[in-house]
Amino acid sequence: MDSTDWDPLYQFVVESNDDCTKIQVPTPPRSHDGSPSSDSDHGDPDVVNVSSTFFPGARVHSLPPDLILISSDFVFFYVSSSTLLEASNNGFGNLVPKSNTEDPEQQVVRTELHSNVLNVVLHAIHHISSAHYNHDIETLITAVDAMPSLGLALRRLLAPQSPLFSLLLGQAPLYPIQVYALASRYDLHDLAVPTSGHLLSYSLHQLDDTTAELMGPIYIKRLFFLHFGRMEALKRILLNPPHPHAPTPSCDFTEQKKITRAWALATAYLAWDARPDLSISSIESALGPLGEHLNCNLCKQSLKERVQDVVVQWSVVRRTI
Repeated sequence: MDSTDWDPLYQFVVESNDDCTKIQVPTPPRSHDGSPSSDSDHGDPDVVNVSSTFFPGARVHSLPPDLILISSDFVFFYVSSSTLLEASNNGFGNLVPKSNTEDPEQQVVRTELHSNVLNVVLHAIHHISSAHYNHDIETLITAVDAMPSLGLALRRLLAPQSPLFSLLLGQAPLYPIQVYALASRYDLHDLAVPTSGHLLSYSLHQLDDTTAELMGPIYIKRLFFLHFGRMEALKRILLNPPHPHAPTPSCDFTEQKKITRAWALATAYLAWDARPDLSISSIESALGPLGEHLNCNLCKQSLKERVQDVVVQWSVVRRTI
C-alpha cells in the first residue's frame, strides 16, 4: 500500500481480509503538527485517528503503552495503564482494570471524553505541556472539571509551575473571570491569586448567578473585598492636599488655599470615576495640570511632591486577593 494513503499526523490505515486485520503504523507524527482531531470521516472503516502525542512508539513515559483509550470522537490514545493507575485513586474513573491478563495490544477502553479534553488530561498526568495544541479555554476548563471523576488530584496536577497551571495562568489575561471561577470552585488558591489581578477592570455588576454559584461565597467575598479595598485605599491616599509652605510676600496662607481647593475638586472627580485598575498615568493626568495655574514656585514644588507621593502609595496597594 502506498504511503500516501494515510495522513501522517495521526491516522492509521487498516487493511482487512478474510483472515486478519492489520494496522500499518506510519512515521511517528510531530507533536506540533496539530491536536487530535475528529474532522476526518469516522464512517470510513479504513481510517483510524491516533493522537499525535500518545501514539504507538511514543516516548512520553518510561513504560510502554499497554492500553488504548478511545475518545468520544474516535481518536486513539496509546498509554500505560500503570501510569494512569498511579495518578488516579479510582482506576481512572473505573475505566482501567487494576490487572490485565489479556494481550496488552487488545486492551481497549472507550471514554466519554472528547479527544481534545482527553488530550489535556493525559498531558497533565504525564506532566507535559499541551500548549502547542492551542486548546481554547472551554476545553481546558472541561478537562479540569473531568479530573475529579477520574480520581485525579487537582492540587498535584495543577500545582504551581506545573504545565497545566502555567497554561491556565497564561489564559488569565484574556479570560480572567473563567479562570478565577475555575480556581475558586476547586479552592486552587495559588491559581486564583495571580488571576485576580487581571480582574481589577472587571465590573462586579456583570457577575451572573451561574458564575457566582461556581465561585462560591469565599472567593466572591475575596474578589469584592479586593475591589472595595483598593477604592478605599485610593480615597485615603488622595485625602490630604499638598503641604503648605511658609508664607512669602507673594504667597501667603490665603493664596495657598487656592491649591487646596483645586486639589479637593480634582481628587473628588478622580475618585468618583476611578476603578480598581486606575493607572498611574491617569492620576498624573488628573493632578499634574493643577500646577499650570500656580504662580508660586514653592506651591508648584509642593504639588509635584504630593502627586509623586500619591503615585508611590497607589503603586504599592495590594492588587490581588
